[in-house]
Amino acid sequence: MTVHRPFRFGVQAATSPDRAAWVDLAHKVEGTGFSVLSMPDHFDDQLAPLPALAVAASVTTTLRVGALVWDNDFKHPVVLAKELATLDLLTDGRVEIGIGAGWEKYDYDVSGIPYERAGIRVDRFVESMAIIKQHFADEPFSQAGAHYRVTDLNGLPKPLQKPHPPILIGAGGPRMLGIAAREADIVGINPTLTQGHVGAEVLDSMSADAVDAKVERVRSVAGDRLDAIELNNRAFIVSIHDDVTTATNNVRQSLPHVAHLPESFFSESPFTLIGPPSKLIEDLLARRERWGISYVIVGPEDVDGFAPVVEALTGT
Repeated sequence: MTVHRPFRFGVQAATSPDRAAWVDLAHKVEGTGFSVLSMPDHFDDQLAPLPALAVAASVTTTLRVGALVWDNDFKHPVVLAKELATLDLLTDGRVEIGIGAGWEKYDYDVSGIPYERAGIRVDRFVESMAIIKQHFADEPFSQAGAHYRVTDLNGLPKPLQKPHPPILIGAGGPRMLGIAAREADIVGINPTLTQGHVGAEVLDSMSADAVDAKVERVRSVAGDRLDAIELNNRAFIVSIHDDVTTATNNVRQSLPHVAHLPESFFSESPFTLIGPPSKLIEDLLARRERWGISYVIVGPEDVDGFAPVVEALTGT
């Protein structure tokens, strides 16, 4: 990347036993200096993203909210766009739109939504993105495609953020990375998830070399708009400890499916944050220099340990 964007950080949370705990988490995330609370979008044991995020926004003042990411196949784009515009309006412009083409086969199997091949899901996603953006625009629009047909629709309400809330597209494969480079304000650098489940090939796609190729794909397609794009990733493997060896061993013991991976994976992959806060700060600075990644998301269990990093790097 030719421009180093300032760091910002988010938390991705999925569930809560009750309102009080969810409100406490929102307060903690905001109070610790994170800028965004996001949620996944699956049919497992998680809260429904939209109402949960609305509650989180209602009890905070600066915290931005969004999904990482909404599955395009779960809602018609007109429905999703209307809900997101409403949320943006009622949160005084604190929404970020994270969206992807859908990947986890389990969600489709249990819901009965057809799990069509990746190419069809991506084709549908492209049409959907065009509809969502036009829904936010000032004029009525029509669109007739292979998957959606919209006729003379003036999408109301309009979002507060103009021309629309920032759009994050989560992408792991070459085609989706290219689409994100052309269409997104924020490109989420994801593992490659074409198999529909997390297996060995997903871990391979999280290596530093694999991320080199992903970011190069974004750079090559983005062209003149490269400097306007924010790069994001979700750190899935986090172990914060004063001793790096202990931190790495903790990961190998708690996550046996990654225990076989080489030491270089744990030290270099942007999907890992392993070691004391001082090392994580150095790692994130190096990763921003190498890839341009400046927007990093961790889990709710990592908030306290990661807080010194947030304090040191936010806005720099």
